[in-house]
Amino acid sequence: MNILLVEDEIPLAESIGEILKEHKIYCDIVYDGLDGYDYASAGIYDVILLDIMLPKMNGFEVLTKLRNNKINTPVILLTARDRVSDKVKGLDAGADDYLTKPFSTEELLARIRAVSRRKGEILLNEITFGDLTLNLNSCQLTCGESSLRLGFKEFEIMKLLMSNPDSVISKEELINKVWGFLSEAEDNNVEVYISFLRKKLTFLDSRVTISAVRKIGYHLECRQ
Repeated sequence: MNILLVEDEIPLAESIGEILKEHKIYCDIVYDGLDGYDYASAGIYDVILLDIMLPKMNGFEVLTKLRNNKINTPVILLTARDRVSDKVKGLDAGADDYLTKPFSTEELLARIRAVSRRKGEILLNEITFGDLTLNLNSCQLTCGESSLRLGFKEFEIMKLLMSNPDSVISKEELINKVWGFLSEAEDNNVEVYISFLRKKLTFLDSRVTISAVRKIGYHLECRQ
């Protein structure tokens, strides 16, 4: 999962980022509303955590502008204020949920899961394709009686490919969702990890292969 956090309290933002990282959730962090809108408008995030009281452009303005421009990424508003009028204003502007500071780690993660579920995010414990099963909790990739644990980036790439079996995933999308929007990763970084995964599929003696579509990206195929 790829999350954008827009929060001007730097210690809090960094703390939330660490919490998400510990739970294998990638997070880009920006500190003002203008940057928040620019990043969110790319449409690459699964969830946006958006503070209301932001410099340059407040959270209500960011949210309204996103919805007016047909960016429908689920948004959880963050605020230190719990006035009903603020909650109503945020929900009317298109927010999916509302979280009042301070909040617990458990509540934050639960609300992220909830809005992801509404979007259709895969929240099962396993994904299967062909003779492969990917465990989303342990990062174990299994084929028959054989299994191995994937590294973080290998896991994220394989999850994207297995979650979208009928689609070609572009290198740009892989970079944005696995390395992050701010990353300096390039096409060759993707190619290296695809090579790692292909070797692991061979080791597992799987019928599944990662096929390349020239100048577009990658998709999975299963030999009969």
